[in-house]
Amino acid sequence: MKAVTAAKTKKLLDVKNVVLMGMLGAIGAVLMLFEFPLPFIAPSFYGLDLSEIPVLIGTFAMGPVAGAVIEGVKILVKLVLKPTSTGFVGEFANICIGCALILPAGIIYKMKKTKKGAIIGMVVGTVCMALVGAVLNAVVMLPFYSNFMPLESILQAGAAINPAISSVWTFVFLAVAPFNLIKGALVSLITTLVYKRISVIIHG
Repeated sequence: MKAVTAAKTKKLLDVKNVVLMGMLGAIGAVLMLFEFPLPFIAPSFYGLDLSEIPVLIGTFAMGPVAGAVIEGVKILVKLVLKPTSTGFVGEFANICIGCALILPAGIIYKMKKTKKGAIIGMVVGTVCMALVGAVLNAVVMLPFYSNFMPLESILQAGAAINPAISSVWTFVFLAVAPFNLIKGALVSLITTLVYKRISVIIHG
């Protein structure tokens, strides 16, 4: 068992894979800089980016461990390109929410390497991302941002979009969770469309 694990680790860390993980992480970091709001779902200070696409591609191509490494590289490169404005709280949340998508997707695809397995993995990952994102926002992000913007104002911004929002938990499940469901669906759709072409290059 130890020999098998060592062999897998050696394969993951060969020069080609290390370069690929670095490249995909760097692409993800650049994509993090381009975000757009979904004002019909969540307040405009929630920006959607597509940085998980190269991470998910790398996860399917090289496995969930590689995906987690790419996620970490993405954040490190992003910090070089654009220093933190949240005391690393935002970056921490981004890693957790990103891994909530790519790890379940990667594990399921690893067990069933078919298009159906990939789709099931992305659906499960998207749901996990929405749930983890909601909880993290409730217990970490919103309390942190309330130091800069009154929590009441944040909730009012949510209520302006959805009148049913009246508390932190209604905010995260009626605004943040749908926001991340849309993000996960968009990332999954684009990954599905481009993965086959890119995987040929990766495995070529």
